[in-house]
Amino acid sequence: MTAALRRLSPQAEAPDGFDRRLVAPMVLGAILNPINSTMIAVALIPIGVALGAPPSQTAWLVSGLYLATAIGQPVVGRLVDLFGARRLFLAGATLIGVGGVVGALAPSIGVLVVARVLLGLGTCAGYPAAMTLIRGEADRTGHDNPSGVLTILAVSTQTVAVIGPTLGGFLIGVGGWRLTFTVNIPLALACLVLGALYLPRSTDAARRGLRDVARAIDPLGIALFVATLVALLLFLTHLRADLWWLPVLSVAAGAALAWWELRARLPFLDLRVLGGNLPLLATYARSLLAAISSYAFLYGYTQWLEEGRGLSPQVTGLVLLPVFGAAIVVSTVTGRRREIRGKLVVGAVGQVVVAGLLLFLDAGSALWLILAVSAVAGMPQGLNNLANQNAVYHQADPARLGSSAGLMRTFFYLGAIIASATNGIVFRDGATTTGMHELALVMLAAAVVFLVLTLVDRSLARVRPA
Repeated sequence: MTAALRRLSPQAEAPDGFDRRLVAPMVLGAILNPINSTMIAVALIPIGVALGAPPSQTAWLVSGLYLATAIGQPVVGRLVDLFGARRLFLAGATLIGVGGVVGALAPSIGVLVVARVLLGLGTCAGYPAAMTLIRGEADRTGHDNPSGVLTILAVSTQTVAVIGPTLGGFLIGVGGWRLTFTVNIPLALACLVLGALYLPRSTDAARRGLRDVARAIDPLGIALFVATLVALLLFLTHLRADLWWLPVLSVAAGAALAWWELRARLPFLDLRVLGGNLPLLATYARSLLAAISSYAFLYGYTQWLEEGRGLSPQVTGLVLLPVFGAAIVVSTVTGRRREIRGKLVVGAVGQVVVAGLLLFLDAGSALWLILAVSAVAGMPQGLNNLANQNAVYHQADPARLGSSAGLMRTFFYLGAIIASATNGIVFRDGATTTGMHELALVMLAAAVVFLVLTLVDRSLARVRPA
C-alpha cells in the first residue's frame, strides 16, 4: 500500500519539500477535537429526552470534554515535545476509539460523560502533533515557509468545527444521537492506519522509555497545573456563590505552581521563558477572547434556533452551513498572505458586527436574515484562528512548540467554557430571544477587547512569516 501511494505521489518524499503523506494523518487527527466539541450541540436535547437527563446533567457532556481538553492539551503537547508526535498520535487515536465504543453503548448520562472525557483526552494529541510535525519538516527541508500547510490545518480544524452541528444533525436524523459517538470508531481506526504508515519515528524519542517520564515531564508541575485549572473551570462551569472556595483553591494551586516551576530543573511550564515572551501571551489572550465569541455563537445561536426559533436539529445544522462555507473561503483566500495583524483586526471587526446583528433577531425573523448572520459569522472564524495559529508557530520556542500549541488550545477551551457558562446563565429560563440578546452583549464585549488588544500589540507587525 505504501509503495502504491509513493507511485501515485512522486513528489511526496521530495527532499526539499513538505512530505505530503503527513497531511492526511495531521488533518484527520487535528479535526477530531473540534468535531466532537461541536457535534454535540444539536444532540443535547435528544440525549436528555432519551436518558431522562435534565439540562444541568447534559451540560456535563460539553463541560467534561472541555475540561479534559483544556487540561490535556499542554500536557500531551509536552509529551509530544519529549517523545515525538508518532507515539502520542497513536495513543490518542486508540483512546478516541475506546471513547466512541463507550459512548455508543452508554446506558446512562454518567457513562456518557465518561465517554466524552475519553474523547477529550484522546483528541488532545492531534493538534500539538501536527504543529510539531510541521516544525520538523521545516528543519528537515531548511525551508521555514509553512503558510500553506498551516492554512490547511487551520481550515480543517477551525472551519470543520462549524460543520460539526450539521454533521451531528445528519447523524441524528439517520440513526439517532448514539451515532455522534459511534462515528469516532472508524475515524480512530483511520488515524491508527495513517499514523502507523506515515508518521516518522523520532530517533531521540525512541531512546526514551517509561523510566524517563517522571524526570522529563515534571509530574508535580502537571499535578499543580491540573489542580489550578480544574478548580477554576468547575467554578466557571457552575458559577454559584456557595462554590467560592473553588477560585480560592485555584489561586492557591496557581501560586504553588509558579513557585515550583521557577525552581524545577525541567519545568512543565517554563515560566521564565513564557513570562519573557509577551507577544505569545497576548496571542493566548486573543485565543481566549476569540473562543468566547465563536463558541457563544455556536452553542447559543444553535440553542436559540431550536428553541427560540423552533427549528429542528437537522434544519439548524443546515442553517449553520454558511458559517462553514464562509470560513473556508476566507481562510483559503487569505491563508498564504503574510500579514497577521490585519487579519486579526478584520476578524475582530467581524465579531463586533456579528454580535450587533444578533441584537436585531427575534422569533419572527426571516430565514434569509438568519442565514445572512451565519454567513457573516464565518468571516472571523476563518481569520482569527488562522492568524493566532500562525502567530504561535512563529512566536513559540521551537523546542516547546508542542506544549506551546497545546497551551494555546487550553486558552481557547477556557474561552469556550466561559461561553458555555454564559449560555447557562442567559438561558436559565430557556433559549429565549431575550437571553440570546444578553449573550450578544457578552460577545460584543469580548470582541471589543479583542480588537483593542490587537491594535495596541505592536509586536504583531514584526511577525511576518517568510
